[in-house]
Formats: sequence, C-alpha cells, structure tokens
Amino acid sequence: MIRLAVISGKGGTGKTMVTAALADISRKTQVLADCDVDASNLELLFAPRRISTEPFMGLEVPRIDPEYCRDCGICADRCRFGAIVRRDDAWQIDAMHCEGCGACAHACPMGAITMEPRVCGEIYTSETERGRLAHARLNPGAGTSGLLVHEVKKRANRMADGCDLLLVDGPPGIGCPLISTISGMDAVLIVTEPSISALHDLKRLVTVCRRFDVDIFVAVNRFDLAEQITQEIQAYCDAEGLTVVGRIPFDPLVVQAVRNNRPVTRMDSPAAKAIGELSENLFSELRRA
Repeated sequence: MIRLAVISGKGGTGKTMVTAALADISRKTQVLADCDVDASNLELLFAPRRISTEPFMGLEVPRIDPEYCRDCGICADRCRFGAIVRRDDAWQIDAMHCEGCGACAHACPMGAITMEPRVCGEIYTSETERGRLAHARLNPGAGTSGLLVHEVKKRANRMADGCDLLLVDGPPGIGCPLISTISGMDAVLIVTEPSISALHDLKRLVTVCRRFDVDIFVAVNRFDLAEQITQEIQAYCDAEGLTVVGRIPFDPLVVQAVRNNRPVTRMDSPAAKAIGELSENLFSELRRA
C-alpha cells in the first residue's frame, strides 16, 4: 500500500483541492484521512455519511475541589500561565489559559487539585463514494492538534488494511501536526504557489520532510499568475533533486467547484486536466520509487 500525504508550507495553496481531486480520479482502492484537524474540510467536497463519532480526550486539566481547598493561593503563585483565577471568592481554573502541566496539583499542600481528562474535540469515520474517510474536529483553543492527528491516522490505517492507497490531506506549516502527519508516510506531495512567502515556506518544509524517510514531490498551483517565481521554484527543486510532478493553471472553475461542494475533476476545466496529468506523473514516480 502507498501512504501519500498532501501537504503545504503555508495555508491557501490549494492543498485540499488537490487532495480531493486526486482521490476523485484515483482508480485504486483507497482510504482518505483529513489530518488538517484545525480546519478539517475535506469532507465538504465528498458529502460523507457519518459512520462513527467518538470524543477526543486531550491533555489532562486540573480541577480544584472546594471542599479541600484552604484558599492559600499557592497554586496561583506556581501557575506560569495565569490559568488559576479568583472568581466568586474561590480559586478556579481558566481552561482557555491552562496548559495542563500539572504544576498546581503538585504544589497544592492539601491535595485539593486533581488532574482529569478533558474533551478537546471529536473523531469521525465516514463513508464516501471514493472510500472511507477518517477525520476530526478540534475544539477552539485546544492545543493538542498533533495528538489528534495521530488518532486520526490510527483509524485510517486500520480501515486501510488491504487497500492500495492511503491518501492524507495534511495540515499547512511545519509544526507538530505536520510532523505527526508525515510520520510513517511513504511519500509527500507538497502543493505550493508562485509567491515569495510560498517559496520561503517550501524550503522550510522540505528541510523538515528530509528528516523522515519519505519521497518528496512538488506541485505548483496557479503557476501562471507569477511565472518568474514559478521558474524560481523549478530552479530550487532542480537544485535539490526534487521532482515537480505538475503545474496547475489559475482556473475560476475551481472556485465554482468548491462552492458546489465537489472536486474540480468533475468539471471540464484546465485545472482538472492538469491534475489528471499530475496524478499520472505522481503515481508513475511512486511506482519507480
């Protein structure tokens, strides 16, 4: 089975659009996973039928038992995040500021603070016409996105047993969610665009990916909007030994397809044709790898 993650160095490059299009035209038995848990929207393009929903338990958070609290304030003094506040003449936990470090529970001389699991989101499995989908939704303010990505991948890998392809829509950037996404993958497709910031972030992303045993491929979306920078991206990839498997032109029909909640490959458009060629090039390279 091929494990492929579609990622980007910055948001807005068209990563999810490309992922959905690749899934739509794939002739393989496949499982999809949306690991962009902070803004999970791959499901919007496939109208999935929900199979299961389960809570995601993130890092533990403290709870102050007023029966045992003696109002000494030591916990507030020890908290470096300002998460223990005075309300209604009692010490309480501000969950939005708490990092779950447990220092307050360790410092409390009365044992009035205990660490308890907190629901930080939900994990879903769904059925789509292009295969099963593992995805999730992280609660606003929750900071355990890397752990949630790991849980999504666990479910996707279980469903992918016997399949030809595990196709992952990854998060933008180079942080913990990205690292959790590409761990265990066979290859990554980096979707970039012709802008100075995108080229800068492409270089950072390649540096991170090279710390993992993955094959790296590049696609340039909206390449014709700034062809000079596209040439700079190509020159960088040539110098680094990276294969550019496709260039996708700017195409207003992409926006129309997204607004209609469907992959662009279901429309007769220049972008759809380019993604078809990209798919052929990409999987040809993967078969040789």
